[in-house]
Amino acid sequence: MISIALLILFLSFYIFYNTSKKVKIQSVFGVENWFQKHIKPSKFIALILLVLALILFINHFGIGVGTLLYFIALMTIGSLVILLYPLNLINYKSLILLIIFMFSFEFITF
Repeated sequence: MISIALLILFLSFYIFYNTSKKVKIQSVFGVENWFQKHIKPSKFIALILLVLALILFINHFGIGVGTLLYFIALMTIGSLVILLYPLNLINYKSLILLIIFMFSFEFITF
């Protein structure tokens, strides 16, 4: 559940980041050009994803802790996207590896 919320949060921030006019678009996933051409629908989709991630955090942790963890995750993921995107470190391989790593830690029972 947390991994899915973090993935949704990453996607929403990534969409917001790619709708900016200042960003040099690098087609990593193939949809970045669509985001740049259709700014209003892209920002609406990203906003819906942000709200969905917030709802998932609140549903899992409660109102106070869920909101706090949501903003901490948003700041962390936002910083990582801003730092790693210009260096071309966000790609299919790294994203799939990160998702597998997150899901494996979430569902391991000790």
